[in-house]
This record gives sequence, structure tokens and C-alpha cells, in this order.
Amino acid sequence: MCGICGVVSRNGEWPVREALLRHMNDTMAHRGPDDAGHYLDKQAGLAMRRLSIIDLSTGQQPICNEDGTVWIVFNGEIYNHQEIRRRLEGKGHVFATQSDTEAIVHGYEEYGDDIVNHLNGMFGFAIWDTGRRRLLIARDRLGIKPLYYHASRDRLIFGSELKAIIAHPDVPREIDFQALDQFLTLEYIPSPHSIFKNIHKLPPGHRLVMEDGRAPCIEQYWNVALQANFKSDEAYIEALTELIRDAVKIRLMADVPLGAFLSGGIDSSTIVSFMSELMDRPVKTFSIGFGDPTYNELPYARMVAEAFGTQHHEEFLEADINEMALRLVSHFDEPFGDFSIFPTFLVSEVARRFVTVALSGDGGDEIFGGYDTYVAQALDQRYYGRLPRWLRQQALPRMMDLIPPQPAKKGRINKAKRFIEGGALPEAWQHTRWMMFMHAHDKRHLYNSDVRAALNGDTPGALIERYFEQAMHANKLAQQQYVDVKTYLVDDILVKVDRMSMAASLEARVPLLDHRVVEFALNLPSHLKLNGDETKVILRRVMANRLPEAVLNKPKEGFSIPLKHWLRGELRPLMNDLLAPDAVQRRGYFDPKTVTRWVSEHHTGQANHSHRLWALMVFELWHRQVMDVPTPTELQAAS
Repeated sequence: MCGICGVVSRNGEWPVREALLRHMNDTMAHRGPDDAGHYLDKQAGLAMRRLSIIDLSTGQQPICNEDGTVWIVFNGEIYNHQEIRRRLEGKGHVFATQSDTEAIVHGYEEYGDDIVNHLNGMFGFAIWDTGRRRLLIARDRLGIKPLYYHASRDRLIFGSELKAIIAHPDVPREIDFQALDQFLTLEYIPSPHSIFKNIHKLPPGHRLVMEDGRAPCIEQYWNVALQANFKSDEAYIEALTELIRDAVKIRLMADVPLGAFLSGGIDSSTIVSFMSELMDRPVKTFSIGFGDPTYNELPYARMVAEAFGTQHHEEFLEADINEMALRLVSHFDEPFGDFSIFPTFLVSEVARRFVTVALSGDGGDEIFGGYDTYVAQALDQRYYGRLPRWLRQQALPRMMDLIPPQPAKKGRINKAKRFIEGGALPEAWQHTRWMMFMHAHDKRHLYNSDVRAALNGDTPGALIERYFEQAMHANKLAQQQYVDVKTYLVDDILVKVDRMSMAASLEARVPLLDHRVVEFALNLPSHLKLNGDETKVILRRVMANRLPEAVLNKPKEGFSIPLKHWLRGELRPLMNDLLAPDAVQRRGYFDPKTVTRWVSEHHTGQANHSHRLWALMVFELWHRQVMDVPTPTELQAAS
């Protein structure tokens, strides 16, 4: 597990400075505290920070082929690298290390750009072919590992994190207002956008090639193939059991201690169950709890830990939330609004005291149909959507606005308010409307005229509708899952897990996002994923004789925090500072009166504006930490 970065000149006239390359690399020291390395020639510079997991003694990067003509920097793990190695050695390739990184180098020699299709793992890598003056960068199929790039007429700059790219003095920092609008709507910025106009995320399952000074060429090498299969339910259950077992098994590969996150939900409990079966020692498990019982799932995690005899470690989230908010926002480099960064970081921090690698159950909700939003969409299609438009879009929302939110995490009233709020949105948004946190009428009041003009009618809906169109031939549930895999999973869930685990210098592995499991699960018949209000039908049947009954059948809670209460308590001083009327006015993007009204309504309990307020707080924090800090060019000019 590493952080990688690099600079490649398109014409050879802009040599890479070693000091600058080292500086870019050092911005990601948290991703790889064990080692650092770089390669440099007249046209290209590659660098990496290493968290040692495999081949601790000889796995230092960059790594090259036998004659030093092909160099690589690599972030991630290739779980089938030994199989690839055996095939390549049979073809005459000579290996100098035991690392998975070297398998990619020799695989590139043998298969060219098609090497990506031979890899089972999570990765972001860059290969510099010195003989052909050719750069290949690629990202894994599901986007588990991040990869950003900036392309100009003169050079291409890439990195695992934005901070490495903007450390280069020639990269401008100009806010993309369409990306800002996407963030405030969804709480994340979907690929290929970033918060900066001229920096992009390489989408999952894509590779970028730049050769002979030509402009970079980006192409997709993998997508989820949605196609109907016809098997008995029992055959599906048996096949899925073996797929999950193998996905967990190959992710136990490590030369360092490993464990598992255990939330008490069915996904993480499934991973722990198979780990216990496959390991010859007790699994180390890690959980985070809360004082509010409606948010605390520790009792369920303890049931699983006791059932499988794990070495269980748990802590309550009692840290200084204000200090932690300032710290964690800085790890994202762009606005990111998911509340669950707090418990994700803390469980990573707890795990890192005992292990270097932790397996996680992330991805289960998307691929097995676990979200309440899938149930909500089904209800809307069958019943609610047939009500008169005036009732859905006007009368019922106004009536629900009169009912104050409940203090509990979910509850019937809170669920009903969220359902009716989503049901008032246009049908074109389909399933995604249940996952929006700021709507068009809110933003009309919030944005100033300059921001509205910059958007020029662009909305986050266009990107989401395009993904729906790509899956139009599939059934309704598979369409929704496909969209979530392409958007929410990659740019919210996986970003959160990567940044927060890396902030603790911990590697997180996600067995349920083995591409074989994903392809299998998304093509399951709908009744094996969603049956009325029962979600994850097939996973519950796979685990029926493995997990405690209370864990198997408990409703989904989500890995969240009581932020709506914290904004009225511990985080209120920070909110008052970040969203003070003069601060909002000085920034110039938003209407201070609208923000002040939301703060007041939330404080009095009249409404739950926690998502909107936290997003605005995150944006202001990000602005102070990134945009208000002098750029490298400004620092050079001042020195």
C-alpha cells in the first residue's frame, strides 16, 4: 500500500526537478511511512511512499524490468500476483523480488496495456516505458484505489491524492462550480470531476496512455456486464458462498499482522465468519461505539466476536470532535461531506495499534441490494408514485415540514420525512433522489448570482442519467445498483475508506468488491436481493447457519454518527465560526441569510439541516486549508 505521484514532460523540454518530485511525494507520507523512492530521467519522474505489506525486504519501489527500460510505481495489492509470476517465469521473465509490483512490470512486457485485465486486486499504478517514451497509468476496476491527473500542453502530472498534484507550482487552483454543486447535492464529487477545473479523477476501470508527445488517451478496459442468468436459487447460493470464500482467502495474503473491521452488520460479520474459517489463529476485530444507543451497534459486534472467538477490540467515539474535524477534512483535499469519516478514522486508528491490514465489508449494500433507498424506490414505483403530483410534490411535503424531526438516528418520522422529500423530486432522478441532500429550490436560495451563472444550468443529474442509460436493458434494481457502483460506491464509500485508513497508515481490503463477486451479484435475479422490505436476501441465506440470528435479521443502521446532535452541542462553536454571516459574506459564494436561517432552524430543533450545514462547514474548512494557503508559485515569488 502506497502513495504514488509523478511528472512526465510531453516533449522533453520541461525536465523534472528532483527536489520538486520529492516534495510532491512527501505530501503523502501518511500513505507510506515505511519507505520512499523515486526514478528520474530527462523526461519523466516517478515517486512513491511505501507502507510495507508484501516482500518487506526487497519490495522497494520504483521497480524496473531486467534491463531497466520499464519502470513502475504502484499503489495497492495484486492478490493473484503469484499465479501471474508463474506464467511469466514460464515465458522466460526473470524476477528480482517477491513483490506483486514486479509482476505488473513483467506483465506489461508480455501483455502490453492488456496487463490490467490479468490483475485481481486494487491498484493505481504508473508505468514509464523509457524506450518508447510512453506513460501508462491505470486504476482498478471498482476504483478502490484513487488516481488523479492534470494534463497541460507541456506535461502530465499524476498522484494518488490531490495534495501531491497541487504541490506542483504549475498546477492552477481554480474551483469547478459544477463540482461544488455536485458536492452540495450528493456530499461527494463524482468522477471524473474534482473540485478543481483542471484536475480529474481517472475513472475506475480506465487507463491513460501518453506517448510521443501526443495528448493523453483515456480508455475504459472494464465494465460490469449486466446480463440475465438462469439458475436455481440453491445454485446461486452455493456459487456465491464459494466466491466470497475465495475473495476472502486471497486477501489474507500479507507479511504483516491483519484483522477486520466489525460493525455488527451482516457485511462485516460475513467477512469475519469466512476469515475465522480460513485462518489458523483467532481473527483480530475492531469496533467503534457511541453513547447514543440508537447509533451504537457494539452489542451486535460483540455477538459476532463471541460467536467466532475473535480477539475483539472496541472503543467509544469520545475524542475532541472539533480538533478531529479540522484534522480529517485536510485528508480529503477536496470537499467531502459523509459524516461517517469520524468512526471510519477511529476504527482505523484502533486497528493500526494491532495490525497493518484490515478487511472490511464495504460494497455489500451496493451489490446485494442492502440500502433502504432500494426499498423506497420499489415502494414509490408500486404505490406512492401513483398519487397525484400536487399531493406528492406540494401537500405532503408541506405537511411533513410541520412535524419536527425525531432525535433518534432513524425512526418512523425521520424515515417518512426523508421518503416524502425524495418523492417530491422529478422521476428522472429515479433511485438517486433518495440520496440527495440539497435540492434545486434550496440552492436557488443559497447560491449567489455568480455561482448560478457559472453553473449555466448544469446539474448533477446529467451524469447520473447517463449511467442509468448505460444499464437500461437491465431490470430496475440492477439499474439502481449499477448507478450506485459507478457513483456513490466509488466516490463516497471507497474515498472515505481509503483516506481514513491511510490517515492511520492502515491498509483496508474489501473482499466483497472482488470484481468476480460484483459481476456475479449484480446479475442475480431481483428476488434474491430484494423481497418486499427484506434486503440482501441471498447473503442472508448464505449466512443463515453462520451468524447469530439477531445479527442476521437486524435492520440496516449504517455506519453513522449523531452529528445532528453534535451541531447543537460539541460542534456548535465550530459551526458558528465557519458559518458566521460575515464569514459567509466574505467568501462570496452563498447567501448569508439563508445559511443563518438553516443554522437557527437546526439549533431550535425545527428542522434537521445537519447534512446541509455540515457540507457548508466542510467547504469553508477546505477553503481555509487549501485555497487560502499560498500556492507554491506564490511562495517562490515571495522568497
